[in-house]
Amino acid sequence: MAEITKEDVVSFIEKMTVLELSEFVKELEEKFGVVAAAPVAVAAGAMAEGGGDAADEEQTQFDVVLASIGEKKIQVIKEVRAITGLGLKEAKTLVEEAPKPVKESVSKEEAEELKGKLEAVGATAEIK
Repeated sequence: MAEITKEDVVSFIEKMTVLELSEFVKELEEKFGVVAAAPVAVAAGAMAEGGGDAADEEQTQFDVVLASIGEKKIQVIKEVRAITGLGLKEAKTLVEEAPKPVKESVSKEEAEELKGKLEAVGATAEIK
């Protein structure tokens, strides 16, 4: 039996349709118990970093980050639950692990509103 090289595999994949390639990837994921989504996320992150200053000027998506909880931990947990829809245990964990993102990829207006709600109960929040 002849040995298959990496070049043979690449050549084989080049000839596949998108649908065939998608099915092939699913088969590999099932066979080896891995997920191929991580490299795509890394590549997307690398492409986003290439934008530099232009991306900063045109930012339309913001993250609301809980910087610190302050003295009213229970009220902060309640507010985080209301904002995120998390259960009590998950919200408590998020609050205790501050600084931590509470809500990601929201509009500037919503980010400012959420920051105000968190600060109203004694927490410190940031918009990034």
